[in-house]
Amino acid sequence: MKEGYNLSNLSYQLNFEKLCMMVELGELVGAPVALTGGLLHKMFAIQTTQGKYAIKALNPQIMCRPTAMHNFIHSENIAAAAAKNVSAHPAKRFNNTAVQQVDHQYFLVFDWVEGRSLKPNEITTVHCEIMGDLLADIHRTDFTDLANTKDELLVEAQPTDWNSYLQQGLANHSEWASSMQETIEQLYDWNRKAIHAGLLLGSNTVISHRDLDSKNVMWNQNNPILIDWEAAGSINPMQDLLETAIYWSEDETGSLDKMRLSAFLSGYKKKQGPVQADWKTVVENGFMGKLGWLEYSLKRSLRIECTDENEQQVGTEQVIATIDSIKRYASMVTELEQWLNDECR
Repeated sequence: MKEGYNLSNLSYQLNFEKLCMMVELGELVGAPVALTGGLLHKMFAIQTTQGKYAIKALNPQIMCRPTAMHNFIHSENIAAAAAKNVSAHPAKRFNNTAVQQVDHQYFLVFDWVEGRSLKPNEITTVHCEIMGDLLADIHRTDFTDLANTKDELLVEAQPTDWNSYLQQGLANHSEWASSMQETIEQLYDWNRKAIHAGLLLGSNTVISHRDLDSKNVMWNQNNPILIDWEAAGSINPMQDLLETAIYWSEDETGSLDKMRLSAFLSGYKKKQGPVQADWKTVVENGFMGKLGWLEYSLKRSLRIECTDENEQQVGTEQVIATIDSIKRYASMVTELEQWLNDECR
């Protein structure tokens, strides 16, 4: 736990008036409005005498992590660098920093963006081709002025003790316990495959957004603006390509629309040229991000890493949804690998 934190500091402390005064945003006009969509932090819209802003109140539990502050500073540096080449939307900087501290609470401040994110049933092949082109632009961006980030991928991932979480879930009569119990052996198998694949892919990396799903893109007509760069860092380019293409190709049931997937790849290849990969390895590595999100959601649901009951409920819902998502992904890996091999010949 970060020095200076105690249990009373693990809840949100939302002093917007003090934040506005500290960074000279003007005086608040009306009450802040909570925004929906964020699963990790809390987002608010505020209106001041100087303009309209989006405020991200960073989760106090996450900010307890020893690496949290460095990660946020680094990801915002990536966003600022990317904004020179793509329509990225980094946080505003005050006193040469993007992360603002008010007492024990940390904030990111953004200029308000007019637009909205798309729901799965609203995404067309046109959107997918635009996003493939944009991802290629990110991969082609010169990030050499940033500190080296590749070391983060050289640390070998460790297997997760899924059985420990399962036993706690059974003891607590958690809603997801029976579903996890049915899947426990597969979780270990998927984890093992993902770790092995990650080692094979880790030597070839680019810097990217790493979480470019539809909720992190605001559209104003057909003009996309890339938001929420919190996960930005090093990643294998083909892993990033596949994961992002899947984000934009899944319909509301979680099934893949191959026309959308093909359009995304087409947009990417128009900018980057032909793509080649060991797709079996890339597809197997696709389990890693989903398993990481599952473990974090388990910690929230079990109140191991959780700020309040509402966050615990979000964790529980995400455990159930993520187990289903991983099982769907596992059911399509063979077909997906074959389709990618055919598409990229």
